[in-house]
Amino acid sequence: MNIIQSNIANLPTKHGKFRIKAYKQDNQEHLAIMSENFEELESPYVRIHSECLTGDTLGSLKCDCQNQLNLALDFISKQGGLVIYHRQEGRNIGLLNKVNAYCLQDQGRNTIEANIELGFGEDDRDYSVVKYIFNDLDIKKIKLITNNPKKIDYVENLGIEIVKRIPAITKTNIYNEHYLKTKKDQMGHML
Repeated sequence: MNIIQSNIANLPTKHGKFRIKAYKQDNQEHLAIMSENFEELESPYVRIHSECLTGDTLGSLKCDCQNQLNLALDFISKQGGLVIYHRQEGRNIGLLNKVNAYCLQDQGRNTIEANIELGFGEDDRDYSVVKYIFNDLDIKKIKLITNNPKKIDYVENLGIEIVKRIPAITKTNIYNEHYLKTKKDQMGHML
């Protein structure tokens, strides 16, 4: 695995003060966003947040991504820990295909059906860079902020001890109810 990494820099935000490090794997660049006290923590809070440009940046109401990211950044700035910003847009189908999936969702498909109709799997993310980041930052045990059972399984299969799971529950709205129901009923998310 060929990964290039940056130095660590300071990142003051509206959520608090962080330190940031970038990792480049092939054509994708990922971030480790650490609280200022991160290196002092034996079992930091960790959120593996999958990129969602439409939610995280544009504030789309079709998902709960921006709310989950804000919740994690606020929480970690106070409690200490790490957000891994995993840049695999649309469960790794890319932005163009994600917009095509949105179009299919507008026609009645759910998030899984849309991805499959476009020729992708339910979830095509590759977490190998997450393993690299855990190793690079010498992380052995964490408190994982997630609703996704596949992320729990993945982290446990890496040999990382999950001391505690913290739900990332946010408010629903009329635009994301169907999306969240699909994630709960068909993907096993703990909502």
